[in-house]
Amino acid sequence: MKWFTDLPSVYLHRTPVDFRKAINGLSSLVEQEMERSPYDESLYVFCNRGRDKLKILHWDKTGFVMWYKRLERSKFKWPIRHDSDVISIDEKELGWLLSGLDILPQEPHKTLYYQSVS
Repeated sequence: MKWFTDLPSVYLHRTPVDFRKAINGLSSLVEQEMERSPYDESLYVFCNRGRDKLKILHWDKTGFVMWYKRLERSKFKWPIRHDSDVISIDEKELGWLLSGLDILPQEPHKTLYYQSVS
């Protein structure tokens, strides 16, 4: 599903959110916890504690839009362990997240250097 011709910035709120919050509560989280403006036309993505539900908040110049996705048997690969409380992702990574893929960079094992075997 294509929502935009040019996808605006996408920000994830890393910590789980109480999903009783609707547009007003989520826009307050954007201002207070994410320290961003909910009116900047970015997408703000929130996940519940069980990681089976997502809400996406967007200001479209005339009002707020909120998308809600519930998984029936799976969990989202939500980036719980990350340095920042707010994570910026691109359109491709948003697609991965919605499809159930991990968006964090996959890092190979660290290279080890030895001088001797004994």
